[in-house]
Order: sequence, then C-alpha cells, then structure tokens
Amino acid sequence: MVRSRPKKSDPSSPLWAPWRMSYILSEKPRDCVLCELAAAELSPESLVLHATDAAFVMLNRYPFTNGHLMVVPNAHVPAMTGLDEKSFLATATLLRQSVAIIERCLRPAGLNVGLNQGQAGGAGIAEHMHFHIVPRWVGDTNYVSVIGKTRVINQSLEDTWQELRPHFAAL
Repeated sequence: MVRSRPKKSDPSSPLWAPWRMSYILSEKPRDCVLCELAAAELSPESLVLHATDAAFVMLNRYPFTNGHLMVVPNAHVPAMTGLDEKSFLATATLLRQSVAIIERCLRPAGLNVGLNQGQAGGAGIAEHMHFHIVPRWVGDTNYVSVIGKTRVINQSLEDTWQELRPHFAAL
C-alpha cells in the first residue's frame, strides 16, 4: 500500500480552545478591565499576583510565553507621562521586583520588558497604560510559532499563578 503525502494544512483549519467558551459567554466589564482588576482579589481567577496602593502585577490572560506578566498602575491613564511621580515610582519598583521574581523562578534565557503605548504602539488596552514582562527562552520561537502560527504555552495560567504567588507574597 502506498501512502500519499499529507496535504498542506488548510490555513482555515480550526484550533480547538474549549476553555475560551467561558470567556465568550461571561459578562464583560462595562468599564476599563484593568481598573476592575486593580480592585480584584488576589486569585488564580483574577490572575492578580500582587497589589500595592499604587500598582498591581498580574499574569497576562493571553500570554506570548509562559510567565508573561503585566505590571499596571492603578491610575487610569493612557500614557506613562500621565502618572504622578509617586505612582510612576511605585509602578517602576513593582516592575523591577517582578523581573527579579521571573528571573529567579522561571529562569528564562532573556526577557522582553516594555510598554506598548497607544493603539498605534500596539497597546491592546490603550486607555490604561501597563508594562509587559515576557520571559524568553532560546528556541521559544520554534517551528510551531513560525510555520503553524501557533503559540505553545507549557503551563496553565492557574499553575503559573500558584508557582509565582508565594514569591510575590514575600514582597
């Protein structure tokens, strides 16, 4: 019996993500989702790992890699320049502490740390500025990402939250 070669993948082939249905059916925030999360309890459901009077850190709900964090000032401003000095310093301090925790716990080979300011700058939530910390490993942009245009996240958000939370609790 001769087997034929598999056909190239149809670009419209479905990706199964059944966990997304709970989000699709959930009630969506009427206001800024980041403002709502600033008042949220620390939990695997909220993804908020740590909060101060001026800022909080959370796992990104739609991560690029495992351990992708967001550091968010409580102040609802679209640009870094809109923060008062106290809020900026508190957010920057939490950003630095978060980088240290990610480096210690996940041991990435490198990090992308940055701010996507404004819609044209790539901000998904342009009305409330926030920083991203994206751990990177050699080979994390492998053939699956390049050819399959699919990201592989190797740990659930809940498990990542459980792993990181004790380190943030110690702050």
